[in-house]
Amino acid sequence: MGSGKSTVGKQLASYIGSDFVDFDAYICEKEQMTIPEIFDKKGEIYFRKAESKYLKMLLDSDQGKLVVALGGGTPCYGNAMELLKMSGYQTIYLNLPFQTLANRLWTERAARPLVASIDTYEALEDYVRKHLFERGFYYNQAQTVIKIEPTATINEVVEDIVARLF
Repeated sequence: MGSGKSTVGKQLASYIGSDFVDFDAYICEKEQMTIPEIFDKKGEIYFRKAESKYLKMLLDSDQGKLVVALGGGTPCYGNAMELLKMSGYQTIYLNLPFQTLANRLWTERAARPLVASIDTYEALEDYVRKHLFERGFYYNQAQTVIKIEPTATINEVVEDIVARLF
């Protein structure tokens, strides 16, 4: 969450001439609700089950070359990481310093259901540290890990990805 997956994904897809899928938007379209509405009305467990179902659906579809920006929790639940590994897709982890993530999320927290209720910056930092620690096992299974400097531009990140994958 907050790493720039969607922004970088769109730019990467454009650069390589591919279609782009924002996985959260894909889920919203399928569920006919926003992510916050899904969390409010049906809860996180329902969301994670739906996320798993739609990931399998997307990976099984024959849509050709895609760049998909997954949600931050997607690879960490159910058998998502195994599905990704077996899919033939390249997996990329955009690894940012926790402080950069905390700064970004602090200003965007109202639109993000998992952090919307966090009311102090220090509590948000703790949340980010905890989740990076818990999710690191899954994130680091990505085929490519891109360490991103806080000052890196979107174009620099995309060029780094292209240089490593193509």
